Amino acid sequence: MLDQTPNAALADLPDFARRRTFAIISHPDAGKTTLTEKLLLASGAIRMAGHVKARGERRRTRSDWMEIEQQRGISVTSSVMTFERDGIVFNLLDTPGHSDFSEDTYRTLSAVDAAVMVIDAAKGIESQTRKLFEVCRLRDIPIFTFVNKVDRESLDPIALMDEVSSTLALDLTPLTWPIGMGVDFRGLIDIANKKALLATERGGPLVREVPFETPEDLIDLEGVEERIINEAVESLTLALGVLPPFELASFREGHLSPVYFGSALKEAGVAELLFGLGSVGPSPLPRSAAGDRTVEPAEDLVSGFVFKVQANMDPNHRDRVAFVRLCSGRFKRGMKLFNPREKRQMAIANPIFFFAQERETVDEAVAGDIIGIPNHGMLRVGDTLSEGETIKFEGLPDFAPEILRRVLLSDPMKAKQLQKALQDMAEEGVVQVIKPVSDPSPIVGVVGTLQLDVLAARLEKEYGVPIRYETVSFVTARWIVGERAEVDRFMEANRSSTARDRDEAPVYLARSQWVLDRAIEEWPKLKFVAVKERG
Repeated sequence: MLDQTPNAALADLPDFARRRTFAIISHPDAGKTTLTEKLLLASGAIRMAGHVKARGERRRTRSDWMEIEQQRGISVTSSVMTFERDGIVFNLLDTPGHSDFSEDTYRTLSAVDAAVMVIDAAKGIESQTRKLFEVCRLRDIPIFTFVNKVDRESLDPIALMDEVSSTLALDLTPLTWPIGMGVDFRGLIDIANKKALLATERGGPLVREVPFETPEDLIDLEGVEERIINEAVESLTLALGVLPPFELASFREGHLSPVYFGSALKEAGVAELLFGLGSVGPSPLPRSAAGDRTVEPAEDLVSGFVFKVQANMDPNHRDRVAFVRLCSGRFKRGMKLFNPREKRQMAIANPIFFFAQERETVDEAVAGDIIGIPNHGMLRVGDTLSEGETIKFEGLPDFAPEILRRVLLSDPMKAKQLQKALQDMAEEGVVQVIKPVSDPSPIVGVVGTLQLDVLAARLEKEYGVPIRYETVSFVTARWIVGERAEVDRFMEANRSSTARDRDEAPVYLARSQWVLDRAIEEWPKLKFVAVKERG
């Protein structure tokens, strides 16, 4: 059912066809970061969990590199990791699980061709999982489902499948199936490759393989209690009888999801998921651009877009790196690419690949690859880089913030440092910075309160600028769109409630939803928009 492309056949494919660029999405605490690490381990990219052998030293390779992430045990920023297995290059984008960082996740999903949805076997579909799935559905992103933590007390596997299918209106096809759940967990049935994967001792790794032709062949399986294996075979037979078979076209269109049961912590089912990503995961897909332009990965000229900017990943060097998803062509180190927003060519001298905190200089890269471009403020989220024509890729929006706070300095002598720091944070997408027309103190806008904690921590640690927040009388912000004369007239009439964003675009700060609705009614020639395209 899932035939891995032979290595000999891979050699005949163009390089971009051997790329698999995917994100991992989940609700907090579903095990996303653990799965990320175990995928690297299964690929051979690291030798032991949490570590990598690099330049003769054993180094920490957690995707959660930021100090606040390590303190709180959550992911609050996106990481990129590149690794290879069986001739296929995987680009893994680990996204924030916390809903307060949904904007970063949304932009990251614009750069992938598939997603792995991680579900806690005891909790099923949770709120953030559902939100992220809906983003994937809007983009028609194919989704793999990994039901994690089956070695703990869990819901019945058929009940889980039914909940996921009905909640998300998504067809499911199991490709692995648990032999027991919780304390009864004894292994997995690999449906695609017709073999049972068992532990030689309870709680140990799944190292024993038992081939079968039909699930019924596993009844009376040696080393597994009769009750446990019989229940597993019965439930699997029932599931296969009522669920649709795997169809590649339906999966690629986002209508059907292959399901893998397992335990990332115990490395159960992880290799099978990686196998599936390589065998049926999509290679780079065409990308939509303004003017009804579709950019194909096989095109000769290089093009790509910036979906993330990260400053100070290495605080010792005060670096600033733009993450670029390549969409077409063959990129070569040193080539010049055109940035339409800046209206000038950029020589890309030191592009890099990422492996958590590790970096490697890129000599060549193709469509599907994620490269980092060190720069000093020239690139920002939404920018396009191209070798030839002027292209503007779509789908990288800013969202109106739901929480607004005024930023006050503890040390007034550091006003310039604050201005630079906020500019960097806005470019990264950590916060939105709004400058009121009638007040010199900047206002920051965020989706969730945890973003405010991250901002304060990073400003103090990375820039030496301690700040405090002050509540404001505004509850929401909207961009003002319309003819310039009408916009100017509105802003003059509402000076105490208007501002400019980092692009000098006009912003209306409303004190209540009623006030916003009244402005919409009284100024019919203007639009007050909650979403603005970046770039």
